[in-house]
Amino acid sequence: MDNQDLQAIWDALLSRQAERVLAMYNSLGSRDKERVLAHLKRMSTESGWHPEQRASAIAALAAIQGKTQ
Repeated sequence: MDNQDLQAIWDALLSRQAERVLAMYNSLGSRDKERVLAHLKRMSTESGWHPEQRASAIAALAAIQGKTQ
């Protein structure tokens, strides 16, 4: 996987568009899904992230976990 692939993955996951988030998340393998969830959880809870990044991570987690905002 190259940097363009990673950029496209994270662009989709942090898009705040539930359908796009889920499509990308569901295209990943189980190991990558675990890594993505862990990273999104860190982004949503740890200090040091830009507020917009944090909001995008929270939206992604909500979409993945089937919650509406």
